[in-house]
Amino acid sequence: MKNDKKLYLILIIAFISLVLQFILQKALYAQALISIAGILFSGIMFIGMIKTIRSGSYGVDILAITAIMATIAVGEYWASLIILIMLTGGDSLEDYATKKARSELKSLLDNSPQIAHKLEGTKLIDIQVEDVQLKDIVVVKPGEVVPVDGTVLLGESLFDEASLTGESKPIPKNSGDTLMSGSINGDGSITMSVDKLAKDSQFQNIVRLVKESEAQPANFVRLADRYAVPFTLIAYIIAGLAWYVSKDPKRFAEVLVVASPCPLILAAPIAMVSGMSRSSRNGIIIKTGTTIEKLATAKSIAFDKTGTLTNGVLAVDQIVSNGVVSKDEMVLLAASVEQQSSHILAKSLVSYVGSQELQTVTNPIETIGNGVQAEIDGKLIKVGKFSFISPEKENQLVKQTALFISIDNNYSGYITFTDTIRKEAKQTITQLRKQGLSKIMMLTGDKKEIALTIAQEVGITDIKSNCLPGDKIKVLKDVTNSQRPIIMVGDGVNDAPSLTVADVGIAMGAHGSTAASESADVVVLKDDLSKVSTAIQVSKDTMRIAKQSVLIGIVICVLLMLVASTGIIPALLGAALQEIVDVVSIFSSLRARKSKEKNLK
Repeated sequence: MKNDKKLYLILIIAFISLVLQFILQKALYAQALISIAGILFSGIMFIGMIKTIRSGSYGVDILAITAIMATIAVGEYWASLIILIMLTGGDSLEDYATKKARSELKSLLDNSPQIAHKLEGTKLIDIQVEDVQLKDIVVVKPGEVVPVDGTVLLGESLFDEASLTGESKPIPKNSGDTLMSGSINGDGSITMSVDKLAKDSQFQNIVRLVKESEAQPANFVRLADRYAVPFTLIAYIIAGLAWYVSKDPKRFAEVLVVASPCPLILAAPIAMVSGMSRSSRNGIIIKTGTTIEKLATAKSIAFDKTGTLTNGVLAVDQIVSNGVVSKDEMVLLAASVEQQSSHILAKSLVSYVGSQELQTVTNPIETIGNGVQAEIDGKLIKVGKFSFISPEKENQLVKQTALFISIDNNYSGYITFTDTIRKEAKQTITQLRKQGLSKIMMLTGDKKEIALTIAQEVGITDIKSNCLPGDKIKVLKDVTNSQRPIIMVGDGVNDAPSLTVADVGIAMGAHGSTAASESADVVVLKDDLSKVSTAIQVSKDTMRIAKQSVLIGIVICVLLMLVASTGIIPALLGAALQEIVDVVSIFSSLRARKSKEKNLK
C-alpha cells in the first residue's frame, strides 16, 4: 500500500473514532477500532523490519512498534492513533519532499522530443522520432526541440543546451556544426542530417541516466540506522528507569512516544535527494546516495589523459611515410580502417580525410587499447600503437601522440596528433587537493614523455603511462584501503572498465562515449573538468547536512524523552510534539538543495 493511501486510511479511522467517542458516546468502540488499527499497522511494520534484518541491516522501526503497542496496552489509544498519523504522514511528507527535490532532474523529461519534420523532396512530413533513420534530412523550426543528434546542413540559429550541458548561454550553430537532441532551437530554421537514431541520441542517453538515478535505491539512504542501536538502547533505558522509579507503566509509554524514529528516518533520504537535485542543476548526474557518501569521503582520484585532462580535440599534425606508399594514400588507408572506431584519434583522422573519401574495408577487428586492423583490396592494414603493428620491434621514432601504420605487416609510417590541456585542469587539481584528496594520479595509454609533459603542467606527480585498460584496473585495485575511496575520471570506451572498478567512476559525458557514461556512477553533462570538484563539494555539503539533520533529530528526541520521564509530557501531547520534530528534520535536510557553487572558486 502506498504511503498516501495509508495516510488516508488512518485519517478515515481517526474520523470514525472521533464520531464514535464524542458524538455517539461509544468510547469503547473507538478504543477498539484504534487498537485494531494500531495492531494491524504494527504487524505490517514488524514484517518489514524482519525483512530488513534478514537483509543484513537494522533500523529504528522497533521503537515505533513498541510505542504503538505500549500506548494501546496502557489505554492511551488516542496517543497511539497520533503516532500512526505521524508515521504515515511522515512517509507522505518524505514522498512529497523527494518529488520536490527531484524537480530539476525531471525537467529533462519535459523537453523529450516526440515529432520530427522529415524532408522528402520538397515536402515536410511529420513522423515519430522513433521512426527517424540515419542520414534522413530533418528540419528543426524556430522554438522547437531538436529530435535526434545530427549535423547542420543549412541555416544558422542559436540553440539552448542548458538542460543537456548546463551551459546557460545559447550556442550559435551553422553549417557543419553538430546538434544534440533535447537542445532548443532559437529563431532560425535549421536543416540537419541525422547522425544517430533516437534511442542512441544524447538526450535519450541522459534521460536513461536520470531514470536510473531515480530507480536505483541508495544503500546509504537510512543514515539514521547507523545510530539505531545506541538510540534504541537509550530510549529503552530511559523508559525503563522512568517506569521503575514511578511504578507507573504509563511513564514507559510516554517516553517511547517521544522516541518515535520518524524524524531520523526522514532526514537522510531527503538530504540525499536534495543533493542529487543540486548536482543536476550544475550539469552533473549522481546516480545514487551511496555515490554521494563515497565522493564526500574520497581520498584518491585518478584521471585519464586524452579527453579528460586535455580537450580531446586532436588534429593531425605530421604525416610521415617511409616511401612504400605516398602520404595521401597512407592517410586514406589508415582513416578507412579506423572509420568504425570510437577512439579519439580515429575520429580526428576520419575528420581530417573526410567520410566521402573512405574506402570499403572487410574483416575489421579492434583490439581495445592497441589498434585496429582490416583488409582493403586484399591488403592487411594495421593502425595503432607501434607494438601492435610491429610487435617484434621497439619504437624509437616518435615521442608524441601518434598512430602507426603497416601494410601486409610491413611498417609504412606514422601520423602524429596535437592536443591541448583543458584551461580549467590545473585549477581543478589544486581545488581537489584543498578538498582533501591527497593521492592524485594520471593513468594513460600514451608514452611516458607525453604523459609527463601534461602531468607537470596540471600539477600531477603520480603518473602511470603506457597503460592498457587492464593496467588501469590493476592500478586502481592496488590502491590501499587507507587511500580509499578512489575516484576514476574518464571519457572513452576504454575507460569504461576502470570507471566500473573504481569506488566512484566519473564520466565526462558531454562528448564522451555512451559506454563510459553507463559504466560511471557520476556523469558530467557539461564539458568542464571543474565539475569533478563541484560534484565532490556538493557531496560533502550533502553529507554534512544529512548528518546534522539526523543528529538534530536525535538530540531533540533524547531531550523530550528525559522530560517525558518526569511525567510532565502526557502521551497524547508527546505524540503531537513529534510532528514538530518531523518538520524541523525535513527543513534541515532540504538545505542540501541550496547551491553554493560560487564559493567553490
